[in-house]
Amino acid sequence: MSKICSVEEAVAIVRPGDTVAAVGVIGWIVPDALLGGLARRFRESGTPAGCTFYFPCGTGDAIDIKGMDHVAIEGLMKRIVSGSYINPTDPKTGERPKLMQLIRQNKIEAYSWPIGASMHWLREVARRSPGYLTRIGLGTYADPRQEGGKFTALARQDLIRVVEFEGEEYLFYPTFRLDVGFVRGATADEFGNISHEDEPIHSSSLQIALAVKACGGKVVAQVRRIVPRGERHAPQVKIPGVLVDHVVVVPEQMMTTDTAYDTSYLGGVPWDGRTHDKLPFGPDKIIARRGAREIEPGVTSIFGFGASSDIPTVLLEDGKFADGGHRSYQFTTEHGPFGGLVMSGWQFSANKYPEALLDGVTQFDFIDGGGCPFAALAFAEFDGEGNVNVSRFGSANPGAGGFIDIAHNARKLVFTGTFTTGGLQIGFEDGRLRIAREGKIRKFVPRVEQITYPVRRNVRERGQTAMLVTERAVFDVTGDGLVLTEVAPGIDVRGEIIALMDAGDVRVADRLKVMDASLFAQ
Repeated sequence: MSKICSVEEAVAIVRPGDTVAAVGVIGWIVPDALLGGLARRFRESGTPAGCTFYFPCGTGDAIDIKGMDHVAIEGLMKRIVSGSYINPTDPKTGERPKLMQLIRQNKIEAYSWPIGASMHWLREVARRSPGYLTRIGLGTYADPRQEGGKFTALARQDLIRVVEFEGEEYLFYPTFRLDVGFVRGATADEFGNISHEDEPIHSSSLQIALAVKACGGKVVAQVRRIVPRGERHAPQVKIPGVLVDHVVVVPEQMMTTDTAYDTSYLGGVPWDGRTHDKLPFGPDKIIARRGAREIEPGVTSIFGFGASSDIPTVLLEDGKFADGGHRSYQFTTEHGPFGGLVMSGWQFSANKYPEALLDGVTQFDFIDGGGCPFAALAFAEFDGEGNVNVSRFGSANPGAGGFIDIAHNARKLVFTGTFTTGGLQIGFEDGRLRIAREGKIRKFVPRVEQITYPVRRNVRERGQTAMLVTERAVFDVTGDGLVLTEVAPGIDVRGEIIALMDAGDVRVADRLKVMDASLFAQ
């Protein structure tokens, strides 16, 4: 009996009060037709109401691939648990995502878990264990002694607990039932065997299917095409048909934002390591250039979303990848690609010209096992206690993504970001950096709005090394506080650095260096 059905037939299995889990990483591997179909069903019939949604990662771009924003409807969505959220304004309307609006207006129960926990938790559901136990996240916003991952006042239930096991503290994420799973692949047969040959990342598709079936639930797969059963080699099939109840065919599904299909994301494509494209000159390019100087060939390096993901691009521009030079670098992201070029912006997560791929859950095994000794991550706020915040600030609530797992397990951390934000404009003339307009918002604050990672504590207690790279200054993070080690040429240390920092006392290094003028070349 064929499992192939329409979107309407597939979403009809969701009942009021169900918990729905869905795969997706920004625009990658999003079962967008299914999420959109569920939203249409609710708008037309008022059912299913009061559902919980579980997204291991922020799903969709909230613009053309709406993903989780489809189901951000008051009444349909009662609760959401997600590893990250999508926050950009729509260039056509100027509006923030509907889901962000529901969170900011306290219309739903919203929780944000570190992506490592949200991925590994699925494994515990799949094997019917009581929950996920980890040290990662202690002292962060996920710690219930801080906020317990709660993003709205309506989120009153403690989904994360602190427990003691053999004399040590851990965070414990109890398992709960998943009723329906929406996953995505490239190809299916009539029995529901799913392969991913068109998908540059696999994320948590298999793990969602395993977890939902362990709960006695139903799994729906969205795919691009159907092939006869038995036509593909078994190693191609990543989700066996015994885990899939329904298949929906969407021939026009996008690979990711602004990309219908691009084989360079799949690997096996020749690449000469050169580019004619250039990042525009500005603060982000200066920061990426300085961060790039911390990269060591042969060291597996992981990059987070934001300014840090521009670092591989400036290495490419500078010719470091030419003539096979890219093979000296092993770059990855939290979503599993290895080798090639880390992308930025909407294309972040998958690499172009990759050489290998792990699924999302296994990638966090690699990260948590210390597989990425060097990490470059962005920062939004840094405070006097040495805490960094990227998860909730101002009008944005992106969550931590993979930041906490990555930061906890790296040996060397480089945090990148502009010194201030909100209208910052710079120029570089006569060998001097000029602040044409200062940003309205200070990023070095007395206390971060939310603790994403306690940097100074982990430098002091666990021996990590950490530095902050901005367009005008570089700081070392020590166990005692920040030390200014480098300053851009032309910058007044007292007036344009120290006076704009509310993050406690900052010590100026005895041998303060001037940042290399080549960083500012236009």
